[in-house]
Amino acid sequence: MKTIILAGGRGSRISEETDTRPKPMVTIGGRPLLWHIMSIYSRYGFHEFIVCLGYKGYVIKEYFANYLLHNSDVTMDLATGDIKIHAAKTEPWKVTLVDTGAETMTGGRIRRAMPFVENDDAFFMTYGDGLGNINVAQLLEFHRNHGQLATMTAVQPSPRFGSLELEGSLITHFAEKAPASAGWVNGGFFVLSPAVSTYLTDDSTIWERGPLENLAQEHELMAYEHRGFWHPMDTLRDRDYLDELSGTAVPPWMA
Repeated sequence: MKTIILAGGRGSRISEETDTRPKPMVTIGGRPLLWHIMSIYSRYGFHEFIVCLGYKGYVIKEYFANYLLHNSDVTMDLATGDIKIHAAKTEPWKVTLVDTGAETMTGGRIRRAMPFVENDDAFFMTYGDGLGNINVAQLLEFHRNHGQLATMTAVQPSPRFGSLELEGSLITHFAEKAPASAGWVNGGFFVLSPAVSTYLTDDSTIWERGPLENLAQEHELMAYEHRGFWHPMDTLRDRDYLDELSGTAVPPWMA
């Protein structure tokens, strides 16, 4: 079972961090956000990833090209250039890096990655900018049980601000960021059948518009309701919040 991760966007709303690197490479607790996303899947035994590159994709290539070296004890013979790995502290991941174009839209990136999953019965797909304690094994089971082409994880994000009820200028009720008041939104963790490729026209296809809208209209899109932790990384405030949480004994996206 493979996981496609969309990692090619510019992250313009967090440009202070993304001028020199792709958004998924912004660090949370000393490791790229991309590493945390991959760890969510890996904890359930899913270790194969297809990362869709675009904006500054070479940064991600260089990260994985040097991953073993940076996470191992090594002896280097400077005279011969030989490197001996003693103790590798790496994950059992197989990572395919696919250049999907700097300007390609989300659906177009999935389309370019389809040759790597077209022989499978289903695959995971997610964005490179959000974390949640999604039980992806249960998500996959849910998908296979309903039989439709696509499953979207639906989440209820906490509102960023408290809500007010007013009578004239009098505040009659105040609720500080009550999650129950939030509606369901796209949480970004999908299971898809390779047949969704028929909904992906070209590089300009935006996954969240035509494909998802058409899948919903044709009753081929199901919602897996996730009521646990979920948080996107859209702003510096989000980055700082996730970075703070990463310092806990068990970060909430791994709880």
